[in-house]
This record gives sequence, C-alpha cells and structure tokens, in this order.
Amino acid sequence: MSAHTSPPDGVRATPFAGPLWQQWGDRMREPALRARFVRAGTEELRRRSGIPEAGDRSVWAAADPSTITTLRDAAEDDLRRPWADATATLFARFVRDGDRSQYERAVAARQQRLTRAVVLAASTREPEWIDEAADGAVLLCEQSTWCLPAHDDAHARRGFAVPDTAAPYLDLAAGEVVAQLAVADRVLGADWARSWPGLRERIRREAETRVFAPFETRDDLWWLGYWREVNNWNPWILGNVLLAAVLLLDDPERVARMSARALDSLDRYVATLPPDGAIDEGVAYWWNGAGRMLELLALIAQLTDGDLEAGGMPLIGEVLRFPMRMQLGDDWYVNVADGWARSRREEPWQLPFRWALRTGDHRVADWARGGRRPGSPVAPVTGGLPRLVRAVADREWRDAVAAGAPLPRCVWLPSVQVLVRRERAGDSSGLALAAKGGTNDENHNHKDLGSFIVASGGRPLLVDIGKPTYTRETFSADRYRIRAMQSGWHNAPSPHGLEQGEGPGFRARVAGAAPAGEPGGENADSAPPIDLELDLSTAYPLGADESWRRRFRFVSSRRIEVTDTWRLTSAADGSATALHLIAAGDVRLVDGRVVVRADGQGIAVRVEGEGAAPALEVWPLDDPELRAVWGPSLTRITYDLPWAAGTVTTVVEEIG
Repeated sequence: MSAHTSPPDGVRATPFAGPLWQQWGDRMREPALRARFVRAGTEELRRRSGIPEAGDRSVWAAADPSTITTLRDAAEDDLRRPWADATATLFARFVRDGDRSQYERAVAARQQRLTRAVVLAASTREPEWIDEAADGAVLLCEQSTWCLPAHDDAHARRGFAVPDTAAPYLDLAAGEVVAQLAVADRVLGADWARSWPGLRERIRREAETRVFAPFETRDDLWWLGYWREVNNWNPWILGNVLLAAVLLLDDPERVARMSARALDSLDRYVATLPPDGAIDEGVAYWWNGAGRMLELLALIAQLTDGDLEAGGMPLIGEVLRFPMRMQLGDDWYVNVADGWARSRREEPWQLPFRWALRTGDHRVADWARGGRRPGSPVAPVTGGLPRLVRAVADREWRDAVAAGAPLPRCVWLPSVQVLVRRERAGDSSGLALAAKGGTNDENHNHKDLGSFIVASGGRPLLVDIGKPTYTRETFSADRYRIRAMQSGWHNAPSPHGLEQGEGPGFRARVAGAAPAGEPGGENADSAPPIDLELDLSTAYPLGADESWRRRFRFVSSRRIEVTDTWRLTSAADGSATALHLIAAGDVRLVDGRVVVRADGQGIAVRVEGEGAAPALEVWPLDDPELRAVWGPSLTRITYDLPWAAGTVTTVVEEIG
C-alpha cells in the first residue's frame, strides 16, 4: 500500500505473460497495427480520443443546461476569491505532524476551479472564462510539484520536507494534473493560441519534464509492476498519462511506443483481477481502479480504431457488474477495506453507463442511470476534467432517465468470499445480509474476516465502519492502531480477546460446500436460500487445537441468524472472549435486547445474542469522513462469552 518501497538494484522492465489481454503491448508493436496507428496522424488520434475542441459547437452548444448552470454558479463565486494557496507549510505537514489533507484540499480546489472554467469557456465562449482557465493552467505549471506529499519519494530518498524539483515523482496526482492540462489545451487550445501565446508551450514543457520523461525512462516506479505487485495506481496513472500524450505530443511514433509500454504495465494489473470481477478494495476503489482500467481500454479501442477492443472479454463484463452487485439500496453499498459505505454522489456514472451500452448489459445501464439525480450535473467536478468533458460530450448520457436499481437477489464472489443476500431482486425492503471472508492481505486491508453487514430498507444498521481520513499513520507500520481497521471494531468474534492476525496467512476458509450461484456470481429469484459457513480458526493466532466457525443464515426478509461455534483450549480469562457488533443509528437496550433504529427513517432491527448479555459502548465520531457517513457516533455492542467451548446464535430481526 506504500509508494516508498525501495526497488531492487538495477531494476528494469521485465517480460510478463498476461493471457487475458493477448499481450496487447506486443500487438501495439506489430508492424501492421503500428503503421496504421502512426499513419492516422496526430490530429486524427486526437479526434479519436473523444475530447472535443471548443470549436465543435455540435457538442458544446448542446451541453446539458443544468450542468452549465451549476458550474457557472460555483465559478462566479470563485471569481470573488483568490485561487487556493498550496503553500510549502501545508506540504511539509505530512513530514511534521502526519497531516496530508490540508495540502490535498488546496490543490484539489485549484483543479476543480480550473475544471469549471474550462467547461464554461467552451460552452459560453466568454473571454472571462478563457482567461480564468489560463490563470488556473499557469498556476498548476508554477506549482513546485504535481505530486502529493504522501507520495513524493523525496522524503524517503533525500529526507526533504519540500519537493525535489530536479527529480519529479510521477504519482496519482501528477497523472491527474497532466491529463487535466492536456484536456484543457485540447478544448481551449485555439483560444489560448490567440489570447495567451506561450501558454501551450509552457504546458508541454512541464508535461515533458514532470510526466512523459519519467514515464518512459524510470522502471523503478513501483506502480508499473516491474518489481512489485500493483494496485489501482496502475490503471489510474497509465490512463491519464496516455491521454495526455495523445493530446500534447506531436509524434505518433512516440505515442505508439508509450501506448505499448502502458499496455505492458496494465497487464500486471489485469493479472490481479479474479474471474468473478470482484475488487478486494470494494466499490469506493472500483471507480479509480477497475473503472480507470475501463477508461484506458476504451481509449485504446478508440485510438486503434477498434483493432484492440476489450468489450467482448468475459472478465470485462464481470468487473463492470461488481459495483451494481454491491448496492444495498439508494446510496448505500457493501463496503470493505478503506471504502466508504455511502455514495458521495460524486461518482462518474457516465463511465459504467457507456460501458454497459458497449457490452449490452441493461442492468448496469439501469444502475448507472439511477446514480445521477434528476437535474444534477452530468458528472461531478471532483472527478476531474477528462471525465466531465466525456460526460458533457455524451448525448445519450445527457438524456438518460433514471431507472430502478437491479439489486440482485443473491451474489457470491468466491475470490473475495463475499456473499450478498436479500429476499427479492430489485427490492430493498426488508433485511439484506452481506458477509465477508477473504484474507488479511487484501489491498487497503482492514481486519474484517468473518464480518458482516445487515441493512434494513437498504440502509445499513449493523455496519462496517469504513475509511477515516487518511494521515501519515494510515499506510505505515501503525496502520492497525487505527480503530476502524481493527477486528475488534468489526462485526467479528474476539477469541481470548485477540485481534485478527495481519498478512496472507490469516484468512477465512469456506467450510463445507461453497454457496451455489450462477457463473456470473448471482442467483436467480427462483434459487433456494443460501447459507455461508466460514472457518475462522486461521484468522486469529489460535492454538493448534482451537477452532472458530461462523455460519450465516438468511432466514427471511425479517430474520437473519449468525451462529458462532468455537472450541478453545481453556476458558477465556474473565470475559475476554467476545462477539462484537458495530451499530449505526439510535441504539438502546430494551428488555435485554438491542434495538437499532435509523434516525428519522422509520426502520429498525432488534438484535439478540441468544444466551449472552449485551454491553454498549458509544464511540463519538470526530473524524469528518466518518461523521459524513454515520452521523455523530457509532455504538459497539459486545457479548461476553466466558466459556471454553460453545455455540451462540445472534439473531437480527426487522421490527419496522
């Protein structure tokens, strides 16, 4: 999870067998395909990129009115204030006190202001917005680094508290900036050439130094995958770099070489994806992992005029369906790892919508259409300029009408051992269950083996806490000192009071037969109820003769049962062995049972650990990200189990 692991000496690009992608990097080097690519020429490749110039009035004059109005309201407010100041003091806070959010907010504010200005300039053709966009572009060019302080290797390599401008690091943020500037140049280039001579040259010079040269020459960038495993950084950076190269470089031969290198590297990310399409980081990271992969593959298909097309590959369909399969109801999703449980309504819904049309998956199209609120912009500014421009240019997306959520009845993803179960497809009423096995070596891992979520009416009441605000501690040796990442703060057992172990050796095992399911991971409405039993003995540092099993049973839309059966070598010390549940909402003890109510929503569940007495512990939330999802507090319910062996069934009933 860290960008600062040192590469081996003499690291260089290594061959890689990526059978899923038919060695697309090698195919880009084939003389015939390469010749067609180069022969297309710079201007045709830019046209194929799908990013329209401001002069293309068929696009910009037809832009969604609500989007333009929303952007104008915010942008006119921008004009009354100075641009955000990303100071050295803010940058240095990561080294000094571990804070990374203040600097990140400042640079994000700059980029979002520039994004608004570019789209308004293109749609209105007003000089005020052309100049505003130029100011933002120059400001980014003058920024000492495009890299975030948490990613900059100058800390580890040279002990710097400030960026090393002589050796810029290419991270997620640098990729975002270069793509934003490239799209801005494509959209407003003709205007800037007249009114801002020299600006386009400045953008190209900075892109060359900070991004293109490092990408082509530095094999030690860990996210390329040449010497260690990759994660969502890989497709995220590759897609932005390649888009920028197409829009800024005037040499199709060089762009072809960079395309081949990007595809060589992407193979390493694709190799991490399981056949069922599951993303072990969860839905929140799908948008900037698998979703970025889909964007890159769409770009490659466009640039090669269909010579390299991924739409028919089975894995693509499975990956595309993953977030739709994880929806609990409305804005709420099954969240694992560092994901958040509630959609921020800032997702680029046009991305899965366009891919759903490409693959003919009407359910994903319906799910994506439901993500955009009526009258809201076609895409959020927070998603970046490239995604916003693509959405503005997509007339089908502009005119799409919201549809009902598919909400599959039952999903089983064996690669991550995640089960999602409800009574009827397309219906969020009643209870829904999500249960998780897996390992404690997953990307952005939390110690969550055997944990589960229960939602009522689509709203989680027994919850996975999710991601707090990132700090220096988040991706350090102290990661599991963070409460939200501990098994003791998940809906999991605690034998002998132990935390789950860390690393690939600590895992859950599906006990007995795996849940049945269709090849795509979902069950038809006519399928029988599914139970899941997990052996959690190897999730904890237990003795050789000790064991813990957990069985999940979806009884009905009104009742869920979770049965724990354990055998420990000796009785726990006092009440050390326990079951923990994390509840969100109004939590009270009523006649010895716990009642959890969703604030103001008229839904509630009653929880009973049969044979065990509950104790409640309130956690007042001061983290802004957690408060935005859960409100002012969460409550931990604890059932002490003072027996060396036994069985306890936790019953969750909807009481409405």
